[in-house]
Amino acid sequence: NLTANVTAGRVYQTVIQKERNLEYKGKCVQPVPHIAEEIIARIKAASKKNKADITLIEIGGTVGEYENILFLEAARMMRLEHPNDVVVVLVSYLPIPKMVGEMKTKPTQHAARSLNAVGIQADFIVARAEQPLDEPRRERLAAFCNIRKDAAISAPDASTIYDVPLLFEEEDFGKKVLERLGLKNRPSDLKDWKKLLKTIKTTTKKIRIAVVGKYFGTGEFTLADSYISVIEAAKHGSWANGVLPEFTWLDAEQYQKQPKKLTELLDYDGVIVPGGFGERGIEGIIAAIEFVRTNRIPYLGLCYGMQLAAIEYARNVAGLKKAHTTEIVADAPHPVVHVMPEQEKQLLENNYGGTMRLGAFPALLKKGSLAATSYGTTKISERHRHRYELNNSYRDKLTKAGLVISGTSPDGHLAEIIELPSDLHPFFIATQFHPEFKSRPLSPHPLFNAFAAAAIVRQKRQKN
Repeated sequence: NLTANVTAGRVYQTVIQKERNLEYKGKCVQPVPHIAEEIIARIKAASKKNKADITLIEIGGTVGEYENILFLEAARMMRLEHPNDVVVVLVSYLPIPKMVGEMKTKPTQHAARSLNAVGIQADFIVARAEQPLDEPRRERLAAFCNIRKDAAISAPDASTIYDVPLLFEEEDFGKKVLERLGLKNRPSDLKDWKKLLKTIKTTTKKIRIAVVGKYFGTGEFTLADSYISVIEAAKHGSWANGVLPEFTWLDAEQYQKQPKKLTELLDYDGVIVPGGFGERGIEGIIAAIEFVRTNRIPYLGLCYGMQLAAIEYARNVAGLKKAHTTEIVADAPHPVVHVMPEQEKQLLENNYGGTMRLGAFPALLKKGSLAATSYGTTKISERHRHRYELNNSYRDKLTKAGLVISGTSPDGHLAEIIELPSDLHPFFIATQFHPEFKSRPLSPHPLFNAFAAAAIVRQKRQKN
């Protein structure tokens, strides 16, 4: 299953460029129908490229928001063009006010009517609520939202999001969608999924994982979803090793203000530093990486987590005390991390659009390295999202100091993975790419799998 992302900005940019190229033959170009037609074209292209039987499209936000109105218009046009091939599912929340004690359908009725107002009738309504949908509420949704009663799909709160496929299976949701599309029913084989759920719900062994980042704070709340793909990938790797992960979100800024707090990292079986941008909290992250390295705590760095690991090693092991990234210090005496040369000219002109190394790229791994052992191969392909990289001018100094560059682009130019040999650290590895993007519940990413295994080993050693 492949994913594609269509943003309004990208669509508008394409349509404007086409207009400039006279591809509309001098016609007056307007949001409707031209923007909507571009959205439809991208949906069809993604479906054709992936040879998909069914293409699932999620339109984010709430019905009635300006941001998604043209995507809804595209859905309306597709439904009009292919009435038997387009199914519309409305996901809506049914509150249960504590002082009333009754599930209310009125907000969903309004949502359905707002959808009707843009020319779309929902085929199904997924009813999100604290409790399962009861018969009277199904009847109200059918009567007031113009759907069949069995098209109201119950989606109550679950102990884990991985329960949701089974809850939908109980509602015959998949079967109903196939019937609506005129496709043959395909019996679901959820044996492996049920086995995974059993592990999640019955395993008592746990490992403690610290995620050191800087995007957790939002007022009085902690927003762990800032790193949701990393969190889920770590869960996948942990479950594959028969353990449950316990996460703690550690704000890197606290280590800049209170360096003594770094000792709390000793309480964890593994530490992850995910991706990010900007200066805030950077010295705290570097301090945390140094502590993890010197105290031999399993470490997994992702994107920024690799760049900062290289800077930490350059400063504290290779003797380059003023090592830094040009993202933060443009004239750093030792720019161990710098902007990719092919992008430098664009950035100097403040042209940041489209300047990332974005998408999947192949890489070669060093035989016998931790990376190659974890993957079980020396040829990989991973997804990237970055515009800065390890400066090749410092490769020799870093490797002579003990750092291993275990993964590179096929031409050897770009450093993709760095690690420490086993005699220096039990598990210290960092990637320029984002392995979390390719992790799946039933096929955890090899690096997260290996990270969880290393965390288990540390836990056992600490107990002994």
